[in-house]
Amino acid sequence: MSVPVLRTAEEISTLPLASFDVSQAELFRTDSHWEWFARLRREDPVHFCGQSIFGPYWSITTFRDIMEIEKNHQDFISAPGITLADRPKDFETFNFIAMDPPKHDVQRKTVQGVVAPMNLAKLESTIRARAVRILDSLPAGETFDWVDRVSIELTTQMLATIFDFPFEERRKLTYWSDMATSGELSGGPTPEPARRKALLECLEYFTELRNRRINEPPKPDLLSMLAHGQDTRDMPPMEFLGNLILLIVGGNDTTRNSISGGVYALNQNPGEYDKLRANPGLIPNMVPEIIRWQTPLAYMRRTANRDIRIRDKTIREGDKVAMWYVSGNRDADEIPNPDRFWIDRPNARHHLSFGFGVHRCMGNRLAEMQLRILWEEIMKRFRQIEIVGDIERIQSSFVKGYATMPVVVHPW
Repeated sequence: MSVPVLRTAEEISTLPLASFDVSQAELFRTDSHWEWFARLRREDPVHFCGQSIFGPYWSITTFRDIMEIEKNHQDFISAPGITLADRPKDFETFNFIAMDPPKHDVQRKTVQGVVAPMNLAKLESTIRARAVRILDSLPAGETFDWVDRVSIELTTQMLATIFDFPFEERRKLTYWSDMATSGELSGGPTPEPARRKALLECLEYFTELRNRRINEPPKPDLLSMLAHGQDTRDMPPMEFLGNLILLIVGGNDTTRNSISGGVYALNQNPGEYDKLRANPGLIPNMVPEIIRWQTPLAYMRRTANRDIRIRDKTIREGDKVAMWYVSGNRDADEIPNPDRFWIDRPNARHHLSFGFGVHRCMGNRLAEMQLRILWEEIMKRFRQIEIVGDIERIQSSFVKGYATMPVVVHPW
């Protein structure tokens, strides 16, 4: 049985390892997961949890073990899902990240063009113009919520663009993303009936949009690509919904929480903020360090496709396996001084936040570009973004992020 999460480091060091359940959402809402993972890396890096709200599962907590599993997609498959929560049989959604080759490859290829280098180059001026408008609208000297005014707004505007979604209704995308990842079956606060209702609204709205795109010439947006793609245009409704949620969450939650995470990291490390003020040219290197330090998705799940040994443990066919990126990104055997936020860190791209192998995040360059542009524009305007109150974190062991962050911006 799992134990309460609010424990001192000394208490955590003496608890029976069999009682560890690092999938508890409360660990992440209270930012108290670090010492739990540190002990697993030291003493039981391939750890079996026999009882949780998700049922039994294995935790993989070191950088190298996670990489080995990511590379071995034959023995550790993505079907039937990427989170520890089992899909309800009466409401099963499917998406390409929860598929395996060859079907995964075909569906991913259909939409990957939206983040091709040529399209990213075209998007850069759009992102910068929007970042400028958002930042210029902020009230200097007044407290406001950075998450809502900046992190959500910038990423939701970008998401509306790559879907060619009605711009004035873009906050629907934020709502659907939040509902998709906050369900009570995953340890979140949203009742399952409310989550299903919201996702069915999402499906209905996007089905109408897709039907319009089918009758229009192909365009370089995600929805048009899905509507015209030979292997995606006839998707069953729940597979269409699953891919929509994947693309919405992937394009929203991860970048949004890295934007907020960068502000939090700099507030926690004022020496690094001084370094940034002295040399804004460090921004391109700071961006991957923010993404590593924040790790916006705490883990990805795989399922064992056969009995297989990792270190001294035998994982049985059908067992759930959680690759804890949030732990691997703090593994001192692979990353020097991993708990340090270090904006000029050598080899800053050496992290797990985007995954690895066939499922590596296809939007990683877009995410980095949004962060880079935003921080370039921030440093032109503000000497400091100061956190002035208690932040609220998301109640989830999958999406690792922020619900609110009260700040005051101080112009130069």
